[in-house]
This record gives sequence, C-alpha cells and structure tokens, in this order.
Amino acid sequence: MKNYYDKTITETSENLNVDVKKGLSTQEVAKRHEEYGYNVLEGGKTKSILQMVFEQLKDFLVLILIVAAVISIALGERLEGIVILAIVVLNTFLGVYQENKASNALKALKEMASPLAKIIRGGVISEVASKDVVPGDVVILEAGDYIPADLRLIDSVNLKIDEAALTGESVPVEKDADEILQGDASLGDRINSAYMGTIITYGRGKGIVTNTGMTTQMGNIAGMLNESEDEATPLQKKLDVLGKYLGLVCIIICIVIFGLGWMRGDGLFDSFMSAVALAVAAIPEGLTVVVTVVLAMGMQKMVKVNAIIKKLSAVETLGSTTVICSDKTGTLTQNKMTIQKVYNGTQLFDVSGTGYSPEGEITDMNGVQNLSLVHNILMPIVLCNDAQFDMDEEVIIGDPTEGAMVVLAHKAGIEKDDVDAQFPRLQELPFDSTRKLMSTIHQVDGKHIMYTKGAPDELIRRCEFVEIDGNIIPLTDEKREEILNVNQKLAESALRVIASAYKEIEDKEVAFEDESHLVFTGLVGMIDPPREEAKDAIDICKNAGIGVKMITGDHKITATAIGRQLGIVEGEAHAIEGREINEMTDEELRECVKTVNVFARVSPEHKVRLVDAVRDNGNIVAMTGDGVNDAPSLKRADIGIAMGITGTDVSKEAADMILTDDNFASIVKAVSEGRTIYSNIRKVVGFLLSCNIGEILVIFIAMLAKLPTPLVAIQLLSINLITDAFPAFALGMEKEESNVMEHAPRDPQEPIVDRKMRNSVILQSLFLAFGTLASFLYALHFHGNLEDARTAAFLTIVLGELMRAYSARSESKSIFKMKLFENSYLNKSVLLSVIFVFAAIYIPALNPIFSTTALAMDELAVAILFAIIPLFGGEIAKKFND
Repeated sequence: MKNYYDKTITETSENLNVDVKKGLSTQEVAKRHEEYGYNVLEGGKTKSILQMVFEQLKDFLVLILIVAAVISIALGERLEGIVILAIVVLNTFLGVYQENKASNALKALKEMASPLAKIIRGGVISEVASKDVVPGDVVILEAGDYIPADLRLIDSVNLKIDEAALTGESVPVEKDADEILQGDASLGDRINSAYMGTIITYGRGKGIVTNTGMTTQMGNIAGMLNESEDEATPLQKKLDVLGKYLGLVCIIICIVIFGLGWMRGDGLFDSFMSAVALAVAAIPEGLTVVVTVVLAMGMQKMVKVNAIIKKLSAVETLGSTTVICSDKTGTLTQNKMTIQKVYNGTQLFDVSGTGYSPEGEITDMNGVQNLSLVHNILMPIVLCNDAQFDMDEEVIIGDPTEGAMVVLAHKAGIEKDDVDAQFPRLQELPFDSTRKLMSTIHQVDGKHIMYTKGAPDELIRRCEFVEIDGNIIPLTDEKREEILNVNQKLAESALRVIASAYKEIEDKEVAFEDESHLVFTGLVGMIDPPREEAKDAIDICKNAGIGVKMITGDHKITATAIGRQLGIVEGEAHAIEGREINEMTDEELRECVKTVNVFARVSPEHKVRLVDAVRDNGNIVAMTGDGVNDAPSLKRADIGIAMGITGTDVSKEAADMILTDDNFASIVKAVSEGRTIYSNIRKVVGFLLSCNIGEILVIFIAMLAKLPTPLVAIQLLSINLITDAFPAFALGMEKEESNVMEHAPRDPQEPIVDRKMRNSVILQSLFLAFGTLASFLYALHFHGNLEDARTAAFLTIVLGELMRAYSARSESKSIFKMKLFENSYLNKSVLLSVIFVFAAIYIPALNPIFSTTALAMDELAVAILFAIIPLFGGEIAKKFND
C-alpha cells in the first residue's frame, strides 16, 4: 500500500506517470491491468459442507459413540445402535447448520464498492465499472458518488466525504487537495485523500487513483478479515476438554469391566455387552444437544433485551466477558449533537435537555432564564441554517451541527419555519473548507441583513463590533482576547464551538461576498452527549468486575471528556492516540491497556492490536463497532457486537451479536443474561454428570460384588435421553438470580467442572448408586427375579434423578429455601418423565422393549422410598461447598 498524502499533487502525478488533464491512454490502462490486476477484494478460503461434517464427526466423544453403535448393531442390539447413531446425526446437523451461517463479512465488503466510476482517459470523460479502475486513473468526484478506490485528491471544491464507515468519525470530513501532510498523519486526518467505499456528501473534486483492490484501506480490512480465524469459545474449549476426559475414563472403565466379566466367567459376549452398556452410561449423549438448545433458547431471550445473537456460542461467551471495548458515537453517546453552552459576549448560559428533545431551558449561572439576553445569538444561527427539525418525531433533516442550533432556537420559542417565512432568504454563500464560514442575506424589517456563522477563530478575525445588551460597540483587542479565551475553554471541555455574527448591508449584490466588518453576537458549544443509561450501565460493569474501554476514531480531547462524564476515565488518567500506539511494541501495549481506558484517533489496525493486547492479558473481550473499520476487530474479539441502527452490513456480518437499539446499556443486560445462561449450563452439566457417574457406579460396584448387571443398555440409554435430558433442558431455563451482576467474572481458565462441582458430583453419584443398588438388592432378594430387580433399579434411578433435579436448580441455595415449583418447565418435564417410566413398567407392550416387568406393590413402595436418597445427597453437597 502506497501513501501519497505527504506528497504534492505534482509529485503524485509524476510518480504514477499520468497527465492529470488527459488521464491514462487505453494502452496504458491495459498494461496496468496486467500489472495490478482488477480493483476487487479477494476472499479467504471457505469450508465445504463435507469438511464441516468431518470436523463435527472427529470429536472424541462422537467417535466413541459411533464405535459403540457399530458394535451394538454387529452384535444384534440394533435398537441401541440405531438410537446412538440418531444422536450422532442430530448433533452433526446442529453443528454444521450453525457453522454454515458463518460470517459473510467479505461479501458485504465487496458490495460496498462503487459499481461505476467517472474517469478521464485519453482526455475523454467516461463511466467504467469500478473493477476496471487502475492506479493512475483520474477520477471525477461529485456529491452522492462512492469513492471507487483510494485517491490522492488533485482538486476539491467544498468537498465533504462521509468516512464514518472507515474511521468512525460521525461528521463528514472537509477535504483540501492542496494540503500536504506529515508522514505519520492518522487515517481520519488525511484531508487530501479519499478512500474506497466512502461517500461524497457535498461539493465536487478530482483525484488520482493510488491504490486498488487489496492494496486499498478497504482491501487491508478485507485482508485482516481473511486472516482472522474463528476460535473456539471458552465453553466450547471446556466442553471439549471434558469430553476427552470422559472419553478416556470411559475407555479405561470399559476395559476393566470387560476384563472383570470375562474373568468371572460371564462369557465374551455378555462381558462385551456389559462394557458397551457402561460406555452408554458413561457418555452423556444428550449433553451436546441440551447445551445447544439451552443456548438457542438464550438467543430468544436476548432478543427481549435488544440483542440479536448470530452464533450460539456467543450467548455463553457474553457471560464470561471481563472487558468491553466500546465505540463512542451512538453507543456510549446519543449520536445527536446537543448545544450545552451559549455565550452572548458577556456571560455563559447553560442549556438543559439532551439530544433532539424540544424540552429544555437556557439559563444563566444563577439558573434564571432570560431569553432576551441570547436573542441576538439565536437569529444568526437559525436563519443561516439549512437543517429542518421534525419536533413530533424528534428527527433532524440535514447537518447534525445545524440541527442542534435549530433545536436550541426551539427551546427559546423560535421556530425556524416561522422566521424563515418572516425574514426570507435572498442570497447565500455556502460553507467551504477554506473560509470555514457560511453566510445568508435576509430581508428584515425593510433592511438587508447578512447573517454569518462558522469557525470562531476565522469569524472573530472578521468582526469589528460586538453586540452587548442590544448595544453595538467596537470590538477591542481586550474583548477579542476574552472571547477567544471563552472559545478555548469550551473547546477544552470537548465542545464543538460555532460563532455567530451579522451586519447590515446596503446592496446585497455588491456586498454579498464581503464577510468583514461583522458584529459579533456570540458562541454556542455543542457535543454528542453521553447516554444516561450508559453511565448507569458502566457503574454496573464496575460492580460486576467488568472493565470498560473506549476505542474511537474521534479526537483525544472529545474522547477523554466523554470518558470522564461516563466514569471510564478517572483521576489523572488520559487518552492515548493512534500515533502513540504505533510507537509501542506489543509488550508495551499489553502494559498500556492495563491502565488506559480511552484510545482516540485509532485505525482498523490499531483496534485489532488493542483487542489482541487486552486478550493477551487473559481477558475475555467484547468489542463493539458500526463501521467497516471495526470489522476486523469485531471478528478478532471473543465476541463482536455490531450496531443494528447505524452499523454497516460489513460490521453486522463480522459480528457475533447485533444491538437493535445501538445502546451500551443493552450490552450489559445481555452480559447479565449470558451469566445466567452459563450458570444454567453448569447446572445442566453437573446434573447430567452426576446421573451418568451414578449409573457407572451402579454397574461397576455390581460387577465388583459379582452381582448381575442391574441395568441393561436400553434402560441406560432411555434414562440418558428421556428422564435425564428433559429435566436438564428445564434446568437450562432457570430464571436469573438476583445477584448475578454483583460478583466478578469467572476466571476464563477455570474448568467448567471446578472443585465445587467435582465434590458435588461425586457425593450425589454415590447417593444415587446407593439408592439404586439398595432397591435392586431388595427386589432380587425378596422376589428372586432378575427382571423384577432390574425394573426396580430402573424406577429408583429415574425417580431419584427427577427428585434431585429440583435440588440442582441452585448450586448453593437449599431446596427448602427455594420456591420449589417455580420452574414450570421442570414441573412439566418431570411429569413427562414419570409418565414415561411408569408406562415402560406397566404397559405390557413396552416391557420387551425396555426389559421391564410390572412391579408388585412392595417393590414399588421400596423403589420410591430409596429414590429419595439422592435428593439428600444433593443437599449435603451444598453444605460441603458453603
């Protein structure tokens, strides 16, 4: 990528070997097509559906299930084998479906390119497809055009370009082709250049193409998108580790069980089937499906807090977020310029109200409203103004800076439509970047009045008088210095300052372009104010141990001031600019992000480096953004969050989550939901593991005690898929706990099965195994029928797990302190499971399928009694973990 912003127009044209008046010849264009290729963005490698399926099937637990299914079918146990394979197919389908919805960011990026460009070639102006543009082409620029490639401007007339998608700047940038910049100028400060994908909002100009395709700033972003690979989320990593651990344990225990069975004379076939039964018991077949469904249900809940989740894994990742890197404009602020200060030449006035709300007052330092003291300011800024204000919809049509002035006048009782009709505009001199002023001439009470507004430094230089309390007096050097000091203080408060003036003219035709001898009337200071709810949300983040960093393309002073108002910047802390980041090594940047919370004037590369630096410090990072420039960092972050209202298609495609209201407060609500979902997933994992390990212990202890196998494979499979899975789904729907945002984020390195869960699972598994074996031995001893005993064990383990599900609703709160039946999903799933198990026992047609038989009354009563034991195991485990 070659930059020309630090070169003159002549140097640029000579370097690119082009005559700016005639452009390139047809033969030269053909040569450059061969040398540089077409002006298109390249895509990265994409996976085929077959590759996605293969990646799903290579999971360790899945491989064990496939082997178990194949062996079961080969040995004649077709039902078990078919059910296991059905589970594998379902899991694979869900995984491929989600991955196939992966980011289409590059596609959206390509669609942002201009379809046509006006080019001078061989001295003739013609339109060509943007893909045919080559370095050296001279492009004609007009309002409404998209920039087809990166350009060094060679001509600019009142040229303004909206670069928000690329730089994050909310206000169109005024361009000046004659400027020559320093070599370290940031992207947002390059006023003599234009970039692919941005749009011209005002004026006209010309430019020489300097970079095309992947060498443009947009191409640089496309390259970063191609390089960024989707990483496994914390939950995916933890479940993968858990799966491998369970798989290895399963294999070891199966070998042991097979050996024990063969040694005690069970025969190879029976010993092998016992080992297969144990494999079925050891693997929580429904875990992946349950977690997937819980995350999917979480996606639906997120919609209610204005968050659309694109990837299932993002739901859980939100809950583990430790740092939120947020854009400023529209997310932390309202994206509505609001005048907060008015200066009438003698004193400052405060303006209440925010955004485009018509409510508000203009008051002096004592809180007194005296509109007559600011009337002289309001007329110039409302008449010399092209914006329109829809009061009912609170919408500004036109430039946001001018819109803020119309709203201010409305607060003072002055309606723009009324004064426009009363004092008709006769002529106008539009704003341009050279004068930095706009003037209009109006007929006022039979006189011709020129109203002027613009940059304070430029306008005050042209003033010779000042109006104070209705009197026009000469503007002395002392008074001029006083006004400039007020302007400086307002600017240091991060306010954008506009000055206003007027003068009476004799002949509007002769005097129109003579913007001198003006009467100064005052200053207005405006800012894009922070959202009130954002400040409250940041306070919640602090209480929850979540850091907040502002990363924006805006200026350092503005970013720091907003950061202080929001509580992001405290004490003597300050912002860091992009050019300072350039000078830091990766190690220095990692140290910097530990203490600095505001980063201004940053480029897309800076944002990616910042996200990497925060992540390298062991954080789970959520990154917000709305522009094309944000796309690489959105993709690089653990969770990318795009703006639904102001966001570009590129940012939305690169993100994992989209905010429908562009509000930072909604991110915090989503984090709260994410924490709840993760907590519920822990409950699901703990519940299922204790069930499965309990089943393993039942079979393992029976084998060691040389007892018949208490449960057969089909019973274990039905327990795992029906009587365990449905309560597990219900546990995933538990309501948010009241203190979910009052504790620090969990350690990202902490395994999902931590010490607390491990102790709980072990204790509950032992109680479950004890109750089941007790019921099995009772039926076997008093009735002597193995099928009866297995049925009793089957009933006890099912009812035991169902009752224990109520205890599993909280990892710490006792069942006796809960609203026991508050989870309606659990109530329904328990009822469904109870109906299933009794149907399997007492409906004769189902007995052969599930290897069950109808139990006598004493067997039934004992089985139910022993089923209560696991419930106490769960409650005792909570006491141990206090």
